[in-house]
Amino acid sequence: MHASLARGLRGAMEFALRRLLALALAFFVFVGIVPRTGLYHTVTALSGSMRPVFAPGDLLVVRPEPMKDLRVGQIITYAIPVGDHHIESHRVVAILRHGNSPIVRTKGDANSAPDPWRAQLHGRRVWVMSTTIPKIGWLIVALRLRLVHLLCLYGAPLVLVLLGLARIWRPVPVPGPRPDAALET
Repeated sequence: MHASLARGLRGAMEFALRRLLALALAFFVFVGIVPRTGLYHTVTALSGSMRPVFAPGDLLVVRPEPMKDLRVGQIITYAIPVGDHHIESHRVVAILRHGNSPIVRTKGDANSAPDPWRAQLHGRRVWVMSTTIPKIGWLIVALRLRLVHLLCLYGAPLVLVLLGLARIWRPVPVPGPRPDAALET
């Protein structure tokens, strides 16, 4: 009975690990590979300037739209024209100049005033918010931490080596009569 319980527990663990691996692979494809095709990009919200639409830690999915279709009210993702030129997602409150390189004013929904700059957009497309996935962005923020990098670089291979060694050194059951076989006769 003890051996069957151990087999059942091992089977449940393998099932759970396979599901976890499948989820990790799907997440990697969704966040790391498909955005490279240009169909969409993922952006992590780092501030609360757009509450209640999205909050810090939410993952934004933005899709490309032709620049000529830009309109007031859309939430766009762009590089701000000042300072470190970081990426920001804010609502367009005014289009000051239309054309191939429009100039827009943006504002965070939770902010009392528009952003203090006028952003000139370049290219043939603008990135418009499509949907949000709450709190998943924190995982991406965590994956950028140095400690996580070190754990992935050294910890994951170490765990794989230890699991491999445990599998190699596992005692092999010796075929022969079972101890409880005498009780069955």
